[in-house]
Amino acid sequence: QVQLVESGGGLVQAGGSLRLSCAASGRIFSRYVMGWFRQAPGKEREFVASIRWSGGNTDYADPAKGRFTISRDNAKNTVYLQMNSLKPDDTAVYYCAARSDTWYTIRPEDFPSWGQGTQVTVSS
Repeated sequence: QVQLVESGGGLVQAGGSLRLSCAASGRIFSRYVMGWFRQAPGKEREFVASIRWSGGNTDYADPAKGRFTISRDNAKNTVYLQMNSLKPDDTAVYYCAARSDTWYTIRPEDFPSWGQGTQVTVSS
């Protein structure tokens, strides 16, 4: 089982930047995919970005492309989400998640491990 702890959320003005961190501990395997999801009030949880521990291949949802960057530091067992040019629509609780790299999926229900979430609020 993987334990995940997010940090780095906060309040930022539109156009600003934040960097979220996700520290992983426990049974971390190289064949893992780490993902970032977000959930706004009254909306379903949605995929934002993902990265493979091994190889570093990345994937982004359309709203994140060109503005967000996911990266990892294998030595620190930490995954990051750099968010630039933030918009009020980016306001949500952001979650880190992990799954085995057995097939391609971005569905939240296919990620068995989750952090507690960190709030990101973007003011206009």
